[in-house]
Amino acid sequence: MKANQAIWPITTMARLLKVSTSGFYAWLGRGPSKRALSDMDLLARIRAIHARSRGTYGMPRIHVELVDQGVHVGRKRVARLMRIAGLCGVSRRRWITTTRRQPDARPAPDLVQRHFSADAPNRLWVADATYVPTGEGFLYLAVVLDVFSRRIVGWSMSNHLYTELMRRALDMALAQRRPDGVIHHSDQGCQGGFNRSSQHWIIEQILGTRPKLPQASSSRGFFGALRSTC
Repeated sequence: MKANQAIWPITTMARLLKVSTSGFYAWLGRGPSKRALSDMDLLARIRAIHARSRGTYGMPRIHVELVDQGVHVGRKRVARLMRIAGLCGVSRRRWITTTRRQPDARPAPDLVQRHFSADAPNRLWVADATYVPTGEGFLYLAVVLDVFSRRIVGWSMSNHLYTELMRRALDMALAQRRPDGVIHHSDQGCQGGFNRSSQHWIIEQILGTRPKLPQASSSRGFFGALRSTC
């Protein structure tokens, strides 16, 4: 009410908030309570610690710092004041494994031999999967990248990481490009289990070791750029 008294009449706000105007004016004359003054002092300390950490400390680390300074305060109070002030830390992302190897699967020969280059489109494709953190969990993305053109020729998204995710990305690439004798290189994992069923059309499927491609032309480079925007 105090913040909006220049915009709305006190009587109107009091009626909407179901409080008395006399109570508002009595509160206005009393000034901040001891609790409010204590919160202001504590919030100043929290802001200082947060600034020294360059915005990386969250509630747990800030609470530890306050205790080390001799400030006896509960974690919930620190969390409440940080939430009011809009302060938050930088959380470490959980590492998600996107390659699950099958111990009984026989890997196909590596025809690329780490020479990740092509002299024309649709000669060498590389495939991989990654995850994108969202507010509702992780979203998994599989892509097929043409090494020559550095274009994504097939992709698929799902909330689960499974073989069908990789197969759909490959099927999209095949449908769009209809290549002749392309080599398809991917990680050795259970998602790569589609190598048996994907030996259709004119694709030569291989499952080699995890490629270490130059960033500009690899799916890893694409995923790095993607994650930097998330």
